[in-house]
Amino acid sequence: MEKEPFPEEEIIQGCKKEKRYYQELLYRRFAPTMYGVCMSYAKNREQAGDILHDAFLKIFRNIKSYNHSGSFEGWIRRIVTNTAIDQMRKKNKDLSLITEDIPDSADNEDIKKPGINMNELLEQVARLPEGARVVFNLYTLEGMNHYEIAEKLNISVGTSKSQFSRAKKMLQTWLNEIIHKRDGFS
Repeated sequence: MEKEPFPEEEIIQGCKKEKRYYQELLYRRFAPTMYGVCMSYAKNREQAGDILHDAFLKIFRNIKSYNHSGSFEGWIRRIVTNTAIDQMRKKNKDLSLITEDIPDSADNEDIKKPGINMNELLEQVARLPEGARVVFNLYTLEGMNHYEIAEKLNISVGTSKSQFSRAKKMLQTWLNEIIHKRDGFS
């Protein structure tokens, strides 16, 4: 395995001094992974690129506040996630969250399907209505619980749970359709 030419700490210190070279190194090191995070919140590549751009501007502006508690990548990911949520708030004001109750039985359905690859799953997640997509991503990708999601999005815990159930139910249906088409049951 090839040793990285610049240790993470050197890149962080260079960015804290606002050195463009180190900012570029930081971007090259983390942008591909963070673009994937952006894609999980965005409806399309253009929106994901906008989120990534805005997030890295915030990262460079706020890197002096990074205090080395927790992983640096986790700190970056938190900024990217918050940027995605902020952009959706600006665009929709209320994230278009629907508060209808969905039966709890939908919570117990497993959305994992054999033969579905990650790209297919991400494509289906991108199809979700924005509110359901945001809650689904915060719960599954960021590991937040419904109380944390409710606080972050300024919604009720019940709304968070219902949006998550709604997302799972929709994904389950869409993934089943993909499998049936593959198996020749169109």
